[in-house]
Amino acid sequence: MLNGRTFFFVALGCGLAFTTATGFSAQPAANPQPQAQPANGQELDPLKRERSDKEKFQAQKAVRQELKGAYKTWLNQDVLWIISDEESKAFKSLSNDEERDAFIEQFWLRRNPNPDSPENEFREEHYRRIAYANEHYAAGKPGWKTDRGHVYISFGKPDSIDSHPSGGSYQRPMEEGGGETSTFPFETWHYRYLEGIGDNIDLEFVDTCQCGDYHFTIDRSEKDALLHVPGAGLTQAEEMGQAKKADRFKGGLENLGTGPNSSSNQSKQFDRIELAAKIFAPPPIKFKDLESFISEHKLLSGPVFPFDVRTDFVKVTESTVMVPITVQIKSRDITYVTKDGVAKGVVNILGKVTTLTHKTVQTFEDTVEVTEPAELLEKSLNNQKVYWKALPLIPGLYRLDIAIKDVNNPDHMGIYGSSLEVPTYHDEKLATSSLILADQMNTVSSREIGSGNFIIGNTFIRPRVSANRATPVNFKRNQPFNFWMQVYNLGIDDATKSNQATVTYQITEMASGAVVLEKELESKDLGAHSDQLTVEKSLPIAGLQPGKYKVTIKVNDAISKQEIAQSAPFVVE
Repeated sequence: MLNGRTFFFVALGCGLAFTTATGFSAQPAANPQPQAQPANGQELDPLKRERSDKEKFQAQKAVRQELKGAYKTWLNQDVLWIISDEESKAFKSLSNDEERDAFIEQFWLRRNPNPDSPENEFREEHYRRIAYANEHYAAGKPGWKTDRGHVYISFGKPDSIDSHPSGGSYQRPMEEGGGETSTFPFETWHYRYLEGIGDNIDLEFVDTCQCGDYHFTIDRSEKDALLHVPGAGLTQAEEMGQAKKADRFKGGLENLGTGPNSSSNQSKQFDRIELAAKIFAPPPIKFKDLESFISEHKLLSGPVFPFDVRTDFVKVTESTVMVPITVQIKSRDITYVTKDGVAKGVVNILGKVTTLTHKTVQTFEDTVEVTEPAELLEKSLNNQKVYWKALPLIPGLYRLDIAIKDVNNPDHMGIYGSSLEVPTYHDEKLATSSLILADQMNTVSSREIGSGNFIIGNTFIRPRVSANRATPVNFKRNQPFNFWMQVYNLGIDDATKSNQATVTYQITEMASGAVVLEKELESKDLGAHSDQLTVEKSLPIAGLQPGKYKVTIKVNDAISKQEIAQSAPFVVE
């Protein structure tokens, strides 16, 4: 049982400098020129210093040349829906990577709701929303590019959704003219309150192509599939001969019929246009005056506190990868203090991700309490305790350092250090996330989707951890065998807007090479219109004999003509 989380600061070593939280390495500017200092001795703001015409020309030329990689992707993809026009213009005017790194760091700090914490809740929530949008709103294009994805990334989950995924019969409200018609698939998202916009906001999305691509509309008549069919889908007034269907098309924002409550529609057109402008404008920045903060202290040496670490990779955008880090500690290695019949152990955990040039990219600190009834402590010592943290990183090579401290035995500490190669997910190249084998996996409630420990998208998945990648994880025969993997960049047919791939999973006995289980799935059954799929299965293994096995997931994409496979070993006890 892991609870009682608080924060603390511990350092893994000296000489580690803080840099941008997004992972861009600051490179020194070539041939730096001495600059004048203000009278009060404070350093000049690099964004406000005056530059010569020659420097401005060189900066503009450099921008055209340099904004082609991670910086361009950050601007045009990662923060496209939340960056202001002024911020975008300022970022484009910067002349070197050092200034861009500083800008990105301050961009996230201005939005951090808790400046005293080394974690940036806003940034983590933002990338969680991108991941959720990609998983749920893809429609022949990544979910973050769709209108629903845009709104979700900007404002989060709506308070309620009125969904009509198949369209069909629709009884119009009187303000839309009344009467019955048939509709295209549509959704109405309701927000009780949006800061800077107002109360009781309804947003309508319509899938007129019936291909899963719901676009935002301020025209409530757009969902009417019979709008342009003569004599069909008549309003109440048209059925009674009091109006003609042709009268709907005499101009105006919406082609709604007349009705008892429709007189105000014309006057509200400007309100709907204004709402659309506000919805698709970047959200306001709440925290404008924050400055960067970091504190590092030395880590004391002492007896080894053993633990195991697992890292996985899940694509968020082309330039951002979510890296779940799982730390596993044996219960018997923790020092417990018993009071009032409860045995409690406390473990401090520090993690740090740095570039190869020793620039700090991400840090996380937690204090985790482990509690057991005193009478059951002896029996629980053979259990494992796991801690989980997901970090957004850009592709590249890093170093991951983790330190843990047994609070009830202060000299009992452990250190882990390893390289961390975050993969690049190129567009149009078939790829997968890590293949995760889990001891627990289940779908979470709508309130928990995309947030919380061990939650990826709408799935709670607690990875099994071994000493290293080459060592298989263990499962008992009476336990379910769970595996999870995502597939990226499936081909989409231009005509049908659908994918066409075969997903095969199989379990092989390592000693004999015999396939003991094989199952084939069609990609359309996992998500017909998406270029991204999630393969997750929970299988009984009571029928398997004790021994070593391997699970393999193969993907054959008929549209892009690409294949890919992932496998992982495991042991059945």
